[in-house]
Amino acid sequence: MPLLLLRQAAASSSSSGQSRIDPTKDQRTTIIVACVYAVAIIILWNIPILNYILYPFKLLTVGFHEFSHAAVGLCTGARIESITLEPNEGGATRMRGGIPWLTLPAGYLGSSVIGAALIACGFDERASKVASIVVGVFFLFTLWWARRDWLTWVLILAMIGLFVLFWLVASSVALRYFVLFIGVMNCLYSVWDICDDLIFRKVNESDASAFSKVVGGPPQFWGVIWLLISIAFFGAGIVVGILAFKTPVAQQQADNFLDVNLRRRFFLGYSRI
Repeated sequence: MPLLLLRQAAASSSSSGQSRIDPTKDQRTTIIVACVYAVAIIILWNIPILNYILYPFKLLTVGFHEFSHAAVGLCTGARIESITLEPNEGGATRMRGGIPWLTLPAGYLGSSVIGAALIACGFDERASKVASIVVGVFFLFTLWWARRDWLTWVLILAMIGLFVLFWLVASSVALRYFVLFIGVMNCLYSVWDICDDLIFRKVNESDASAFSKVVGGPPQFWGVIWLLISIAFFGAGIVVGILAFKTPVAQQQADNFLDVNLRRRFFLGYSRI
């Protein structure tokens, strides 16, 4: 009898483990949307004129890249002098001090971590709201470090406006898919940028080339390592989203988590007038 109970418990735990990783209907929809995002981004990326649609989001991911440099630099004792974004989708973080073998890879890997976290949060409306608040804090730090760069200010203020707008649309459903899109865009940009700079074009001046001077080895080697890590983060974001957020979408909306109800107040006030 005890042996039978042990077998039943083992079977139950095994089945529960399988069901936990098995996506729900809502999660399958989210995964499909993420895949559609990925395909659309890859297509738009390589089509002239249409690639301008992605331009502000490319700059946003560059901003996350530079913020990651600055954040790790700050944690390792560096003094952050400035962050700048360039119209040609480039960027630079100027700092004094810090630990180079940590700050140099932080741009690609940090932005991949942010992208993976946003992908995971894109599976849940409540998590998306929390993520948007955290991203807002990131924006404030970036604005402080980039206080003399007008392009960064315009970009971040526009993105804050989009986050607020999508928070208010369709009971924040739009916010969830927007957070998911930013996450997919961030991970794909990291992967593509690493390939473009180090594998395809073999650009001499890059984070990987500077990193190779510090620790040794060819830049392409470190680029491939960072590429694999970025891809792993992309997959990890989806897996974490599946495991952590099983609540059905209908229940998420019914919870009214951080629901400001601005639209309802506006229309009620308008009808009274």
